[in-house]
This record gives sequence, structure tokens and C-alpha cells, in this order.
Amino acid sequence: MPSAGLAPRRIVQLTALFAMLALFTAQLVTALLPYVPVFVAAAVANLALDIYLQYKQPGLLSLLGKIRFDVTVRQLLRDMLILVGLLRIDGISPLSEQSPLTIALLAFYALHFGCQAAAVLVRRSRALPIVTRNVDTSKLHLTAAPPRILSRRQAHRLLTFSVPATIGLMLTAVTTDAYWGGIGLGISIALIGAGALYLATWLLPKKRAKNDQRVLEWLDEWLADYKPTVAMYFSGGTTSAYQANMWLSTLSQLDGKPLIVLRERFMVQKIDATDVPIICFPKVATLFSLETSTLKMMLHPANAAKTSQVLRIPSIKHAFINHGESDKLSSCNPYAKAYDEVWVAGPAARDRYQAADIGVEDKDVVEVGRPQLSPIRPSTGAPTGAYTTVLYAPTWEGWDGNPGNTSVVLAGENIVRELLADPGVRLLYKPHPMTGSQNPEAGAANERIKAMILAANTKRSGARPGPDAAAELERRTAALDELTARKFRKSADEQERMMLQGAPDGDAQAAVAEATAAWEAAFWASFPEWEHQIITSARPAIFSCFNQADLLISDVSSVVSDWLTSEKPYAVANTAGMSEAEFRASFPTASAATILAPEADGVADLLRAVRAPELDAYAEARAGLKEHLLGPSDPPSLVRFNAAALALCAKADERRVRMSARVDAEIPGQRAAEDAAEEMEMDPTAAEQNGAEDAVTA
Repeated sequence: MPSAGLAPRRIVQLTALFAMLALFTAQLVTALLPYVPVFVAAAVANLALDIYLQYKQPGLLSLLGKIRFDVTVRQLLRDMLILVGLLRIDGISPLSEQSPLTIALLAFYALHFGCQAAAVLVRRSRALPIVTRNVDTSKLHLTAAPPRILSRRQAHRLLTFSVPATIGLMLTAVTTDAYWGGIGLGISIALIGAGALYLATWLLPKKRAKNDQRVLEWLDEWLADYKPTVAMYFSGGTTSAYQANMWLSTLSQLDGKPLIVLRERFMVQKIDATDVPIICFPKVATLFSLETSTLKMMLHPANAAKTSQVLRIPSIKHAFINHGESDKLSSCNPYAKAYDEVWVAGPAARDRYQAADIGVEDKDVVEVGRPQLSPIRPSTGAPTGAYTTVLYAPTWEGWDGNPGNTSVVLAGENIVRELLADPGVRLLYKPHPMTGSQNPEAGAANERIKAMILAANTKRSGARPGPDAAAELERRTAALDELTARKFRKSADEQERMMLQGAPDGDAQAAVAEATAAWEAAFWASFPEWEHQIITSARPAIFSCFNQADLLISDVSSVVSDWLTSEKPYAVANTAGMSEAEFRASFPTASAATILAPEADGVADLLRAVRAPELDAYAEARAGLKEHLLGPSDPPSLVRFNAAALALCAKADERRVRMSARVDAEIPGQRAAEDAAEEMEMDPTAAEQNGAEDAVTA
């Protein structure tokens, strides 16, 4: 299916490239003949096609750039062919008419390169050493960005400003009157010249950003005024932001002054709505501004290559909190021993670290529960409606290619087929967002599963919610988008976004949470209870799907651990090639689950146990496993998490006291040594005598 969908797109792309090549050829041939009608049509169509592709298919033109046939070369070639054509057309004097046009065209390109140089200087001057969000940056006197076509869109600028020149030269070719070419070139020169001058105003003191040193001085002042105590540190790729976002609510509720520390500039806009101040330190040198701050500890939801850089700050304590726990080896990464403490949900993770024997000492493992699981509603018993809602949420294939990582490839279609065969099942399919990113087979299987579900929906019918439900969803979507959308101009750059995303006005996070709950209620109400759903977008979140489902089918992943909060039945797919006994022994989170082989033969029995709780053999085991995995319900997880944060902050304070006492003890000795050195410098005879005594002693 994927190849069939891509083929037409590739055909269109190849057609566009061949069309451009054909137009260049036609322009060259008709310029040499010359044949004015085709020459004019080819020149205009060539420029129009380039502009269209630049706005609609920029990725396609990037391929031409890789072979050094970029926009500047293409436009220069078009203009040179135009000059060749004008030279060959009778009635146009090469000296009195074409020479001024050629000089004007060269002036246009000179201004173009000057404008490009100004754009580079402006971009560099506006790139600050840090990026912030939810921080009042008024003292930095940040300014709005220049128009994007001037500062960042060289290709668009060159092609757009070339239009008057091309039209004027084509009119000269048709009328043999150089007057039109002069007008067109004059307009293009005026546009590019005015653009370059306007862009250069951003290099003047009034618009120019403060230098790096002054920005860092401002940062030190802000940190001293805000006095952060606990921070969440995160570094990762474009698809990994969810690992940090799941901890935002917990971070905002901790005692003290929270802070979010990022390392990648793009990640600043990937973090969900929050009122917690965000600071991005792209370079490790600026990161050490935190060393002299009041920051006491950092929470780490993921291991990253850049994590080692912040661990070098001795004044800050570090706790690894992970972004989910499972029985996979990745949940016991040896890197964890680099942190001061490893925070886990419950006893199961503590046991997992000790069994893995990777150097994490038991005294450094702290059980804090999973505070973000509070939205998950507990089980209310057997399904009461006409349909049993089943959530199939497989994880992705992972980095190591282990077939046991995901059930999508070996078991996914069988599981879905068995579920769809039961007329009383409503299926919610929510695959991991990275499914297929490493293994194409997983991506292909995922597409086949979606097709199966869509086909099954066509065979069902029944009452649907009225238009009011759809209108309510649309209204709630607009309200949620209004709160979460990034309202920036297209031309806005990093500095302008910093300026606009200053100190938060009100409790944005609470408002978003309320709007999200209302949206989720409207979302589920907008679909009939008999219709299967494929959920691949961020909304609704996995916990919302939990609350809709009576049964979970998943893989060995943190989804299973989180689901146990509800104590509802669940099944885990065994695609690792193990026996059921080996599988249960290897993965404790599956000990209270129904184990499904790749053939998915046990789905029918599983559904019967869900509908008739007296047939559920794992109910008591789930309750015990829940506490083993997630810890006790009392005190609440957030209370335990906050207590662990305060305790680690206290350890940081104790270290600072010890270091301060050590420095105070060393200072008198240093002063005595300095005084003795000064005396010897003032009395050379004493120095010589001391040297002689040392020699005799030796």
C-alpha cells in the first residue's frame, strides 16, 4: 500500500523536473534561432514553474541544490539565456540598448548578493546564546523579526524580485524596444535595493540584539531573582518531546521554584502548555550558568548524549525519573548509575535494578510512584453497554530489532482479526507514534491493520450522534486550539517568539487541562458506540483511551504498568519466541495478564472473562501487581514524589555547607602562605639563607 501511494507523487516530481529541463532546452534553442513566441513563452513558464515549486515543493528543488543547480544558478542561467536571445533578435542594438540592460541586470545581482550578506549578518546577530519561554525578557529589549522573504527566504526573494525584470525583458523581445526592459529591471533593482536597506536597519543599535555577554549577565540576574530550586532537564529529537511533557503537571506541583532546562532550540516550542519557566542552553558553556544559581536538583526523564554535560555541575543533585517503566532492558540502562538517585514507581523497579546488576546501588533507588497516573479511573466492573471496548496499544519496534519488542509485525493482524470477528467488540487502535520508524515491516503491518479496521466499519451500521455532537466537538476543538496554538507570524524568529512568550498571564496549564477534559468528552460523544476508532494523533491521550476501554491488549511496555492503575483486565502479546512460563518469569508486568501467542488464539476466552468477572482468574493478582509495580496508594504518589524532591534538595544543601566549611578552613592556610611569600620577596637575604638551609638538609 505505501508504495502504491508514493508512486503518483514520484511521477509528479519527475514530471516537474523534466518540464523544467525541457523549458531550459526550449529557451536555449529558441534564443539561438531566434523564435520569439516560443522563446518568450519558455522563459516566462520556466520562471513561473520555479516559483511554484519553490512555494509548493521546496523539497523537490533541494535535490537540484545537491547537484549544485540551486536557485541562483537556475535564475542566472535563465537571465543569461534571455540576454543571448535579445542579442540574436533583429532590431535590438547590442551596444546602445542591450549593454545598459546587461549592466542593470548585473547591478540587480550585486544587490541580491548584498541583501543576502545582510540577511546572514542579521540572522547571526539575532541568534541569542539562550532561548527562553515563560520568562519576562523585557530587559533584553528584544525586537520583532524582519520579513521572512528578506531574512530567510533567499530563493523566494530572488525569484519574486526577478519577475518584473523578466517581464520587462520579454516585452523588449516582443517589441524590440529596450525601454520595457529598462523599466522591468528598474523595478527589480528598486525592490532588491530597498529590501537590502530595510533589512540592514536590523543591524542598527535600536534593533540589534544585545551581545552574548550582556544576555548571559541578564540570565544571571534573572536566576538570582527567580531562585530556582528544582529543574527538569531534557534533550532529545523532534519526536521525543512526549517524554518530557508527561512530567509537566508533576513538576509544576512541586514545592519550590521549578524550571525546565532544554538543550535543543527547536524543543522550546515542542513543550506543551505550562507556566513553568523554560530556558534552553544550546551550548555547554552557557549551561554552566546554572552552577552559580540556587538550583539544587534536576529531574531527568530520559538519557541523552548531552546529559553527561550537565552531570558535571557538582552543586546540583540529579535524579533519573524515566519516561515510563517496563520490563524491557531499556528500563535498566547502566547509564542510570551516573545519577545521584534513581526514582522508580514501586518495588518491582527496585528489584529490576538489583537483578540487572548494572551498578545502581539499592540505597540510591527511591520509590515515588507515578504521579501522572491520577487521571486514570479505576475499574467499575463488567461492561454495562452493548459493546465491550478493547484498546489495542502496541509499542514500537525499538532500536535493537528484537521481534519481542512489538506485536504489530507477528501478531497484530491476528489480534485485530479476532477482535473484529466478535460483533460485541468496539476496537480502539492506538499504535505507538514511532511505529515503522526503524522496521519497514512494522510500518507496513500497521497500515494493513488500519485497513482492516476501516473495512470492518463499513460492515457496521446503527444510530449516530446528531449534528449537535459534531458542533460541540468543533467548538471544543477551537477552544483548545486557541489555548495551545502558537500564535506567531510566519516571519517570527526565535527572538520574536521569546519576546511574545514572556511571563505567563494566569494559570495556562490549568486552563489547558480543563479545556482538554472538555474536548475529550466531546470527542468520545461524537462517535457512535459501535464504531471502531483508529487513533494516531496526540489527541485523545492514552489515558483518555484507558478510561474508555474495558480491556487492554499491548506489549511489554510502560503502557501495561500504567494500565494497572485501573485494575481492569489486560493481555500481553508474546512474540519473543518464549514459552508462556518463560515469558511470565522474564516480564513480571505480565504476571497478572492473559498471554497471547502470535496466533492470538486466546482472544475469545479473554473477552468472555471481561464480560463475566467470575471467569476472571487474574483479578486478585492484578491488585497485588499494581502495588508491586506502582507502590501503595497512600500516601498519594505526588506526596511521595514531592518528599523525595525535598530530601534530595536537602542533600544538595548539605553538600554546599560542607564545601563552604572546607573553603573557609583552607583560606587561613592560603593567606599564611601568601604572607610568607611576600616576606621572602621583600628580604632576598632571608630567601638565600632558607635555600642554603634546605640544601644542607637535603
